[in-house]
Order: sequence, then structure tokens, then C-alpha cells
Amino acid sequence: MTLTSLFSSGPALMTRRLLILVLAGLLVFHHSVMLGEALLDLDSHPPTLFDVIQWVLRVAIASSLLLVVWGRPRALWGMWISIGGLVATQYWAHFGELPVEFTRGRHPLSYLKGFIFPTLITLAFPHRRLAARPPEGQGSKAR
Repeated sequence: MTLTSLFSSGPALMTRRLLILVLAGLLVFHHSVMLGEALLDLDSHPPTLFDVIQWVLRVAIASSLLLVVWGRPRALWGMWISIGGLVATQYWAHFGELPVEFTRGRHPLSYLKGFIFPTLITLAFPHRRLAARPPEGQGSKAR
């Protein structure tokens, strides 16, 4: 049994899919709550360009993560692009000295925490070449 077949069979595959479901679910919930708070806060101040960009990126993150949960391999690209864009806008706010609360007292490297869950999701995602390979000993070769 190879390491590849071990990670693409039975309980290991189920564990990987459960990890994706939990992490993606947490991220979708987090970004949905952030969007909800932003929409409820519209009464106190009108949205800026920065706010609108963040909203669009959060919607893109949530929708790409839903597609990742449904097993769409190309959704990983959307997840990485949208999360990378969100981290980039956070750096824009930090170094551009935009008047936003979340930059106060934060170290510039703290924004990189946003890449932890996507990395784990990507590593756990069952890639097509691994999923298509039959387990050892069950191939189509006649003996």
C-alpha cells in the first residue's frame, strides 16, 4: 500500500472531506457574519470604495468555498484569488493608513493568518489524479 492510496481511500478520504466541510463552513459563516454586520452598519456611515471591495471579496470567498465543499476543483482557484485579494486589501488598509478599526495595534504579519484555513482545505482536497487511481491490488491488470 502506497501513501497515496492510503490518503485516497475509506476513512482517510472521509476525514479529509469532513475537514474541508468544517473549515469551509467556518469561513463561510465568518464572512457571512461580516457581511451582515457591514449591511447593518450602513445607517451609521455610507460605504467607501474599500468597504465595497471587501464586500465583493467576501461574497466571492463564500461562494467559492461552497463550490469547494461540493467538490469542484476549480473553485480552489477562486478561493485563493478571493482570499488573496482580501488579504491584499487588508494590507492596503494597514499601510495606506485608511481610517478602519481593524488595523489598530495589529502587526503587519498578522494578516497572513488568513491563509491558514485555505492551505488546509487545499491540502485536504481530493485531487482528481489521486481519486481516479484505483487502490493497489484492485487495478485492471490481469494476473
